[in-house]
Amino acid sequence: QVQLVESGGGLVQAGGSLRLSCAASRNILSFKAVGWYRQAPGKQRELVASITSGATTNYVDSVEGRFTISRDNAKNTLSLQMNSLKPEDTAVYYCNADNIWGTTYWGQGTQVTVSS
Repeated sequence: QVQLVESGGGLVQAGGSLRLSCAASRNILSFKAVGWYRQAPGKQRELVASITSGATTNYVDSVEGRFTISRDNAKNTLSLQMNSLKPEDTAVYYCNADNIWGTTYWGQGTQVTVSS
């Protein structure tokens, strides 16, 4: 059983920064890809950023240049550095991991609220 535990959410003013972390219960490089999704009230969950086992990164257009995804292979952690935050970034952020057999794992989510 894989566990993903997020931390680092909170309340921040527009223009501020937050750093999210996700601790995986097993070798993070064993996953085909890991990433961050978010879900705002009344909206569908969307991919924010991802990184493959080969270190290829992908970002949704709305966060490109503001958010940076990274991982620490030795600590099996995934991070999301979020700068220049906007009210529209307010959402519950979820850590996600996909293995090579098509199984998807989710963390419990962490709330990010950006005030205007």
